[in-house]
Amino acid sequence: MQKTANVAVPARPRARPGWSARLGPYLYVLPAALFVTVFMLYPMVATLIQSFTDDNGLNKANFIGLGNYESFFTDPNSLNSFKNTLLWVIGAVTLPVGLGFSFALLLERLPGAAFFKSSVFLPYTISGTVAAILFGYVLDADNGILNSALRAIGLGALTHRWLFEAPQNTWSMIAAYTWQATGTNLMIFLIGLQGLPREPLEAAKIDGASGWTYTSKILIPMLRPFLTINILMAAINGFKAFDLIWVMTQGGPARSSETLAVTMYRESFVLFKQGYGASIAVIISVVALVFSYGYLQSTFKKES
Repeated sequence: MQKTANVAVPARPRARPGWSARLGPYLYVLPAALFVTVFMLYPMVATLIQSFTDDNGLNKANFIGLGNYESFFTDPNSLNSFKNTLLWVIGAVTLPVGLGFSFALLLERLPGAAFFKSSVFLPYTISGTVAAILFGYVLDADNGILNSALRAIGLGALTHRWLFEAPQNTWSMIAAYTWQATGTNLMIFLIGLQGLPREPLEAAKIDGASGWTYTSKILIPMLRPFLTINILMAAINGFKAFDLIWVMTQGGPARSSETLAVTMYRESFVLFKQGYGASIAVIISVVALVFSYGYLQSTFKKES
């Protein structure tokens, strides 16, 4: 019986996709790329260029090189605002993050803690302007709730003009920010705690870990990603603190409570020195980026 030979059929070449198919993926990305270019990259480049000019928003801008930056580092008001910004970063990182972590540890184990969680988180749902107005009444020197309460319990010697003495005015506003921002830190830490694997936690307790040892050696390392998020967000919020300060003191008295963001706004839109204000915006961005990069690098090294 004669065998039939197997004849290999040559594969048909695959048709190359048309130009519309090749451009399809880029069309999906195009809206996002345009958004980033128009609303992020272009303003960044324009602000950087403007920082080298004497632009005042009215006359033709002239190139002055590093003149604005030299003025910043020789201006006592700008240096004071830089110091206040550092105080804001320190306060925004230590107080809301520390309280949020502490409350998370307490409320995770507390039965019926939903009311307390909502109470701590509720201030975050209001705007910074509303929080500033509220604490303006609380910290008023004459009829404020805080001073009135101190007088009522016989501690009148502890009353102060909370918003009129530096650096006390800055710390008073940081306290108002802490009241508003602790809730979001609490919720992020609670999410982290609820997602932790229970086996290593129970094993640590069986081995005798408790108290600060359990928290520092077990919980904090396991919660490091959430801690990194909260610290980074708090530091960035400290660098750009503006609305609460502007409503409560407008940077006063005598510009003693200004931060870099408030100084940038005053120089750009009150004094119409927009070139100088742009240089302050560049300085804020550079300092925040350097801090963020350094902090993330140190965090990644610890994790590795």
